[in-house]
Amino acid sequence: MSTIEARLSDLGITLPEAAAPAANYVPFVRTGNQLFISGQLPMKEGKIQVTGKLGADVSLEDGKAAAKLCAINLLAQAKAALGDLEKATRLVKIVGFVNSTADFTEQPQVINGASDFMVEAMGDKGRHARSAVSAASLPFGAAVEIEAIFEIAD
Repeated sequence: MSTIEARLSDLGITLPEAAAPAANYVPFVRTGNQLFISGQLPMKEGKIQVTGKLGADVSLEDGKAAAKLCAINLLAQAKAALGDLEKATRLVKIVGFVNSTADFTEQPQVINGASDFMVEAMGDKGRHARSAVSAASLPFGAAVEIEAIFEIAD
């Protein structure tokens, strides 16, 4: 059984430095055997990569790519919190917010970009509960934002 880091390497993914909070909150909270990660945006090299609205100026494929970037950033925050991703024994839940028009109804397909990646990266430990909801707007015009809850080992 390969580690999360080995799977990421096989996928050609290098985790970025965990992003600093953009306002008055912390990027993660560890309590008991759970790790709560604040919403992550589709950031790469310090810049939001996908902005705009699904159903207007952002394609479904670009939305999925944005969700995958959010998931990569969730894992970066988990690594910053835990030091070792193997301490994350399970991804419990993600909540995905999709910046979309009122008539756009494919939020679940957008968030599949994150869900599929988490299973690729974490194997069965990455199978999770989730919500995928529409938002009228997101911080900095981001197309997607995703938060997560992990179960962790002591």
